Amino acid sequence: MSENPRPFEEIYAEAGDDLDAIPWASLAANPSLVAWLDSDAARRPGAGDRALVVGCGLGDDAEELARRGWQTTAFDISPTAIARCRNRFPGSAVDYEVADLFTLPRTWDAAFGLVVEIRTLQSLPLATRAAAVDAVAATVAPAGQLFVRCYGRRPAQPVDQRPWPVSRDELAGFERNGLRVRSFTEGDEPPEPMFTIVYERR
Repeated sequence: MSENPRPFEEIYAEAGDDLDAIPWASLAANPSLVAWLDSDAARRPGAGDRALVVGCGLGDDAEELARRGWQTTAFDISPTAIARCRNRFPGSAVDYEVADLFTLPRTWDAAFGLVVEIRTLQSLPLATRAAAVDAVAATVAPAGQLFVRCYGRRPAQPVDQRPWPVSRDELAGFERNGLRVRSFTEGDEPPEPMFTIVYERR
């Protein structure tokens, strides 16, 4: 298993203006997130309610949340990615920040009524997975929701290269951090199943 993949900043920087060269960039909000936000299960924002997008990439999910009334913060470890967000969405209401998941500002602790994590966990080496789950969970406010979407790893399934699918045992770390599962779906998106989980702070 190779756990020394290319840094995200290198990928974004080398892509330049060719955004199609970024493997995970769809230039649209994630359809599963949009469908959930449209459902009755999703929390609606009140005045001043805050949302956080983890590993925001090129910003489409963050813009969707802001469009729906969330006071949205979005971060990525790549300065180039954040610069692309600001260039793509001039005048955006989203607060785009360069930040490392493992050293987030303490002011973000339990600060967000909605946290969105799509395909970030699966991009992180397995050795850091538990700490990443802890860091994401720490940002969810009381009664807040967390939307997670990732490739799922079956028991004993080998993992070779990024993305490294996420196991149910690893996801259980969210529950150990005081979140409860509101919904869990497993979709078929070869070569691995796709997990979509919604958690809520107890």
